[in-house]
Amino acid sequence: MNAVNEIFGGKVRIRVCGICIEHNSILLIKHDKLGELGELWAPPGGGINFNESTEDALKREFYEETGLKITVNKFLCVNEFHSGNLHAIELFFKVTRQKGSLKTGIDPELKADQQIIKEVKFVTFEDLIVIPNKKRHNILQGSVNEEYVLNMKGHFKLWQ
Repeated sequence: MNAVNEIFGGKVRIRVCGICIEHNSILLIKHDKLGELGELWAPPGGGINFNESTEDALKREFYEETGLKITVNKFLCVNEFHSGNLHAIELFFKVTRQKGSLKTGIDPELKADQQIIKEVKFVTFEDLIVIPNKKRHNILQGSVNEEYVLNMKGHFKLWQ
């Protein structure tokens, strides 16, 4: 069993995720050892700690993973993910960069030799649609653009 399953498996995890768009590009994290093909591009985000607001959790997670300080602007949608031993409810928010330098951060819950964050970068929507669907977070599958992403509403679901 991999570290992600050991740490996060067997329970419902509430996560917050940030959609940051600049110059027709969306900020994404390339995760290793996740997804059906062993690689997953997804917006920055992570779990909410007890006694932590969604806004504070998103600011913390964003900084840990990207080195950026953000402003949380508005709620966009909910995504429910279930695959094997993993089950997450993800709350997506539009965010804006305030300061900081973009860097490839870490997941503090994982040991140094278990890190899954491999790259952090702004990906143009033209380049995003070239990435195979199975390597993209399910809310970013299909033909997406800035207008689509910023107007996502409702409940998305990936139940495998």
